Amino acid sequence: VQLVESGGGLVQPGGSLKLSCSVSTNMFYIYDMDWYHQPPGKQRELVATISSGTFDTNYADSVKGRFTISRDNNENILYLQMNSLKPEDAGVYYCHATLRRSNIEYWGQGTQVSVSS
Repeated sequence: VQLVESGGGLVQPGGSLKLSCSVSTNMFYIYDMDWYHQPPGKQRELVATISSGTFDTNYADSVKGRFTISRDNNENILYLQMNSLKPEDAGVYYCHATLRRSNIEYWGQGTQVSVSS
């Protein structure tokens, strides 16, 4: 299974970006999906999750109300809509997949987000 992120770039504070993660599997619907954020010089941290079956979502407190995670099980794509971006949102964003009820997981290569005026 391969995960390929896209949509990163440079945006001004207060701006928006939409990240995408294309997943190369016909079984996308059985994977729980997450977005992680790694700020420069810091550890990777969980930002948002969406479950495989019920599409339940959870967010880190730092992004609640600003970010929205979603998935398209027909197109095998995971999204992260990021609004009201702040300088501290800058870093590399990684797509992560976990096969439901297992320890099998996959990571994307990451996409860079820069927030600066």
